[in-house]
Amino acid sequence: MSNVNLLLGRIIIGIYFLVFGAIFKLFNYEFTLNYMFDHQVPYTEISLIITIILQSVCSILILVGVGLFAGVVNTLAGGGSLVTLPVLILFLGMDEVTANGTNRLMIIFSAFVANYGYTTKGIKTYPYGFYLGFSALIGAIIGASIAVDIDGDTFKRFLAIIMISIGLIIVFNTKSISSHELVERLNGKYLFYALLGFFFIGIYGGFLNAGVGIVIMLLLTTVNRVNLIRTNAIKAFAVFFYSLAALLIFAIEGKVDWIVGFWMVLGSIIGAWFSSIWSVRKGGERVIRITLLIMVIYMAIKLWLDTFST
Repeated sequence: MSNVNLLLGRIIIGIYFLVFGAIFKLFNYEFTLNYMFDHQVPYTEISLIITIILQSVCSILILVGVGLFAGVVNTLAGGGSLVTLPVLILFLGMDEVTANGTNRLMIIFSAFVANYGYTTKGIKTYPYGFYLGFSALIGAIIGASIAVDIDGDTFKRFLAIIMISIGLIIVFNTKSISSHELVERLNGKYLFYALLGFFFIGIYGGFLNAGVGIVIMLLLTTVNRVNLIRTNAIKAFAVFFYSLAALLIFAIEGKVDWIVGFWMVLGSIIGAWFSSIWSVRKGGERVIRITLLIMVIYMAIKLWLDTFST
């Protein structure tokens, strides 16, 4: 009976560390081990093994789940990074720059899979998507170069300002975001406007990228009158294109956690693939409209709560 109680005690201790310990530092067990020794936990080595298994499984599930959700949101509307960045910074204890760089892995793979999903359903982006993607890529090189050297407090302030700006644009934009009944404007001065807009979008995307999908959707639907389904396909291609340059810069500076990124990528691929197909099959205009509304509400609530946390 005493052995059973001891085993149960070890499991409880493992769960304790799972919730309150190294979940904040994925695959970092030095804190857990030292804590066990300091508090004279019996059979520390065995308890640590149990703890490692529990922590690893739970952390992986969290990362895959967060990546899946972000993949769905990024495909349908944009703004998934507003979920993933806080998880990486607050729950995994990453510094802001490494979290920003690691997040690019998920963005790239989810955008690639989403673009492939749209392509298989006959939604074409070439050559317009390539033009805009290349313009954004030039901007992304500038933005990422700034991001790798920025301090954490400045990063957080910039994020707050961007969230306010996006919220104001959406609230005061009186035009319908749906433009499927209008003729697309993809040539002449409207192409120039889009190229210029995507250059600045690329700067922001290379720097942070959170919420960039919503800005792209507003630009393409308002200025170029592209329907929402094709807008999302173009968005997926452009984001994939310029994010490659941003990831390269973060990787050169050693600001990418490849292990954490792998599990988030796995979830984002699943989410992006199914959401890209589902949105087309089920009447994507309505799905994207609802998703966009949800993300706007989420950002507004998060922004309001953040004003009380400083």
